[in-house]
This record gives sequence, structure tokens and C-alpha cells, in this order.
Amino acid sequence: MSRPAPLLLVGHGTSDERGVSEFVSLTRRLGRRLAADGIDVDGGFIEQSPPTVNDAFSALAGRGHEHIAAVPLVLVAAGHAKGDIPAALEREARRSAGTTYRMGRPLGPHPTLLTLLTERIDAVLPPRDRADTAVLLVGRGSTDPDANAEVCKVARLLHEGRGLAFVETAFVSLTWPDVPTGLARCAALGAERVVVAPYFLFDGVLPRRVTAQAAAFAASAPGMDVRLAEHIGDCDDLAGLVVERYHEALHGDIRMNCDTCAYRVLLPGFEDKLASPQTPHHHPDDPVNGHGHGHVHAAP
Repeated sequence: MSRPAPLLLVGHGTSDERGVSEFVSLTRRLGRRLAADGIDVDGGFIEQSPPTVNDAFSALAGRGHEHIAAVPLVLVAAGHAKGDIPAALEREARRSAGTTYRMGRPLGPHPTLLTLLTERIDAVLPPRDRADTAVLLVGRGSTDPDANAEVCKVARLLHEGRGLAFVETAFVSLTWPDVPTGLARCAALGAERVVVAPYFLFDGVLPRRVTAQAAAFAASAPGMDVRLAEHIGDCDDLAGLVVERYHEALHGDIRMNCDTCAYRVLLPGFEDKLASPQTPHHHPDDPVNGHGHGHVHAAP
């Protein structure tokens, strides 16, 4: 009997040690969870920090795996999921002769993520106070309008059925509204208590920027009760969602919504993205460092 396909976790990468540690911890959690089914697990980043995708892909190939199921550890289908990660996987498959891969969908939006966000909010807000509380959901932010719209969709889904006063959306980089503007909008809508909920998987530079900006706003607005929820983090429920995406990659019908993708559809203001070539990120720890192509983003 042939071995099951291994699970390859593909993360964006961060210069923050705590963020790297959480990624590695989730990789190990999944390794323990899937060991009983004989499923090998490894993981790496496309940029900024080791372990690299090359490390993980090469390790799996070195352990005799020819067909690999890759799950992108990203929340929205922005440029990373649409271009950078598939390009990196294609590069690794060409480097490791005889290997193939299937790539799963990004993690969100998904009911599990909404439950985890709710749990993080409840940790700083008693459920009895929900009706008098606004939530500011803060995403990373992207130059891809489709990705930013997905965060807005998650905000609306978070609002539905949970008894919150309302949920606003903000972003910490690359697009508007930023965190201070989002908090000001909450205040203008009458909120006296706001929970800032970072929509991030792991710790890093950007989640801590959310914390700093929320704290600065709270200091300038003493009449508003501003509370900060934790990011999602390594946990069993997140691991379960990754396993779901793994099985879907191997056996499901994987379809991304391309109706509003700037790489496939001509969107006003984003004409330069249409049909633009997608290349892997340059990673300083890649074995062919100096010959890679791509671009560098702000560190998460």
C-alpha cells in the first residue's frame, strides 16, 4: 500500500521570533495529530525567515514522497495565495525531479475562524456586554481589492447572530481605513466600548503594530473603553481546519472565486495587475540566494 501524501504547510514568513515559533508549533501539532494516519508533515516560509519552503519540500522529497499536498497558511486569497505560493511550489517541484503537488485553498473565510475570533473577543469581553460593544476587525491589508473585500465579509459574518452592537473593518498596512480611523468611526457611530480583534494567524510586527495603534488611540480618547483581543494563534481548532483543507486538496473540488480577482478581471484602478506574471519571492535562506526573483513586503 502506498503512503498517503504528506502535508506541506506554506507560510508567508516573519522577522519576529514569536511568529516563527507559533508556525513551527502548529506544524508540530499537526505532525502529532496526523502521525496515527501515517501522514508526514513539514512546513516552511516563502520569505523573510527559516524554515524555507525549499527546506520543507526538499525534506519531504528526501523522505521518498513524490506527491505533496500543500496548504497555504494564509487567511485571504491575496497575492500570496494567488501568485507567490503557487510559484514557489512550482519552483520546488522542478527542483525535486519526479515530484508533484496539489495546493489547497486559503483558510478563510470559514466558520472555525469565526468561532476562534469570537473566543478571542470573549476572553476580553463578557458575552453579556456584547450588545453594547463594537468590534473593530483588523486585517493585514493588501493591494489586492479582492483580499480586502474578504476581510469585510468576515467582519459581517462575525456580526451576524452574535449580538454585537456592530463590527467595523480596518487594516494595518497598504490600504484604508487604518486602525485609528477605524476606531474613530466606531466612536462616531456611538460606541463607548470597542474590542480590537486582529485577524492574524500568528504574532509578528504587524499584529504588534495593531496593539500599539489601538493603545495610542485609547490614550487620546479616555472616554472610550478600548480592549485588545489576541490573534488566532496555534491551537487545536486551527489545526483541524488545516486538516480539512489538506483532505480537500487531495480529494475535493478546489475552486477560488475568480470573479473579482484583479489578475483575471479588469478592475478599475488595478489595470496593471491583469495577467501580470507571478514569480516566487526571493528568500535570503534559499540555496540559490542571489538568483531568485520577486519582491519583499513589510514584515508581519
